[in-house]
Amino acid sequence: MNLRCNSTTVLSVGTRIRAFALIWPTASIVAAAPALAGGESLKITDAWVPAVEKSGGDVPLLMTIRNESSSPDALMRVRCAAANFSEKHTVDRGEGAPAMRAIASIPLAADSTVTLKPDGYHVMLLQTRQLGVGERFKCSVDFQKAGTIETEVQVR
Repeated sequence: MNLRCNSTTVLSVGTRIRAFALIWPTASIVAAAPALAGGESLKITDAWVPAVEKSGGDVPLLMTIRNESSSPDALMRVRCAAANFSEKHTVDRGEGAPAMRAIASIPLAADSTVTLKPDGYHVMLLQTRQLGVGERFKCSVDFQKAGTIETEVQVR
């Protein structure tokens, strides 16, 4: 079977299938793009740190993250101008006293809320500048699937 595209071009069925095969992956990527746009499926609220009396201190960055997606994600990295470094931590409650342990990422289950807190998952901001109560600063929070979300952090 042949298909006439205009008065001079005739395409065979095989040519039409190959043409569709070239177009189809592109159409799938375009359709999936809105779901992967940075932060549409993740919401960060109540981001804060305790005050730091002098430069060089380490403080936990605490926040609530809501994953409204039907697939899991993970917090991979945090960058803040107020700190030189950051580390993701969990609190290990093995034998003896609880201890902080650095981890590669903080998991975010599908359709769930994770609250970062000192005795659970949290991000430590290391070597911070002096931070007074009431100040605010921005952090970039990088997620495995949702990309980067800018959030404002309050000093309490």
